[in-house]
Amino acid sequence: MTETRPATPPPAVVALDVGGTGMKGWVCDRAGRSRRTAERPTPVAAGPDAVVRAVRDLVVELRGADDDIVAAGVVVPGMVDAANGVATWSANIGWRDVPLGTLLAADLGVPVAIDHDVRSGGLAEARIGAARGRASSLFVPVGTGIAGAFVVDGVAHAGARGAAGEVGHVIVHPDGEPCACGQHGCVETYASAAAVVRRYRARTGTARSAAEIAARLRVDPDARTVWDDAVTALSLGLVAATALYDPELVVIGGGLAAAGSVLLDPLVAALTARLAWRAPPPLVLAALGSAAGRYGAALIAWAAAGEPDIGSDWDTTAATTGVTA
Repeated sequence: MTETRPATPPPAVVALDVGGTGMKGWVCDRAGRSRRTAERPTPVAAGPDAVVRAVRDLVVELRGADDDIVAAGVVVPGMVDAANGVATWSANIGWRDVPLGTLLAADLGVPVAIDHDVRSGGLAEARIGAARGRASSLFVPVGTGIAGAFVVDGVAHAGARGAAGEVGHVIVHPDGEPCACGQHGCVETYASAAAVVRRYRARTGTARSAAEIAARLRVDPDARTVWDDAVTALSLGLVAATALYDPELVVIGGGLAAAGSVLLDPLVAALTARLAWRAPPPLVLAALGSAAGRYGAALIAWAAAGEPDIGSDWDTTAATTGVTA
């Protein structure tokens, strides 16, 4: 009698996007097919040590009993020493100099890549998202904060200290409102989703979400003022970024991008008017949405496994499907 053995599953990687509010992970194979996904809250209130434990627990949980996991990728906010796998600092999480790469490699027994969440999201948009096929792109997620990732020929540039691309902290109003970073008049202070909510409430005494404010632009003068201030600040930041980086394409992501043309159309008009000496780069909305970090984590994991060029043919619905752990 011939024994029928089950087919060996294809190699896979663990990918995890750690945010200040939640952690989103998945396991995917070379084709970007999702084996399972898991989401957990980030226990920021319990302190940075608790977050580190939660990250380690979730990565091990995602691996499960599989013996075909070949690498892992974890992306985190703040400053990151990707070469050494160290989460250097994060204001949202509160950790400093955490050797995540070493800790997770010991847990899993496979190579582990650590990188910045926005740079990894920018890499994903460049390789498999809205900037696919472009030699250079600038990814600017506009959410609770604002950051940026400049990607050239498949490399997201980190800068000398891992802090490149901080579009949100370009100063556009030198005597303007204070920013949490310690400066005054930063783009993020006017144009982030959190800033839109805060500034509308300060004017009206009413708490509304950024989406609600965007929906009221035609009937609410205060909403219009706050929104116009946001577009102005963001356009000024993009003028500076365009002059410095000269990207082939700018990809706008993050929660505020959900406003669609309500954000993009006036932003294109403002950028065009301010770049009088040259044509602006095309502006498009991100294609991967909230899954960009997970895709980026998977791409750096496959690079750690020795396959840096994987992903160009992935189905971009993969990170949000599969078996939930």
